Amino acid sequence: MALGYSQETFADEIGMHRTYYSAIERGEKNLQLNTLRRVCEGLGVSAWQLMREAEGE
Repeated sequence: MALGYSQETFADEIGMHRTYYSAIERGEKNLQLNTLRRVCEGLGVSAWQLMREAEGE
C-alpha cells in the first residue's frame, strides 16, 4: 500500500518511533491490537483489509 509517505513520516503520523515501525515492517516485532489499530487508521484501512492485502489476495 503506497501513500507516498517516508517510513519516518508515517511513523510520526501515527505516533510511533521510526525504528519500532521499521521492525514491524520487517516482521521483527509482533503487534498488539492497539498498535495494529494505529497502523490501520494511519493507512485508512480496516484490519481485515490490511491482512487480506498482506496475504496477496
